[in-house]
Amino acid sequence: APSVYYRWQKQFFEGGEKAFGTTKETAVNRLQQEVEQLEEKLARKDEVLGEVMEEYVTLKKVLGAAEW
Repeated sequence: APSVYYRWQKQFFEGGEKAFGTTKETAVNRLQQEVEQLEEKLARKDEVLGEVMEEYVTLKKVLGAAEW
């Protein structure tokens, strides 16, 4: 029936972007996930750097005490 055709046509034009590509919302969500992953990676690097610096200070104290 013609009414069904026009309803489908309306749905297509209103939702066509979703059918054929990423929407702005989808792109924003993808970028947000990427930002979160990078923030987690940076936090882990900060943890590792803190551990290395702690070991460095401890080693420096031990070696410094041995020189006396």
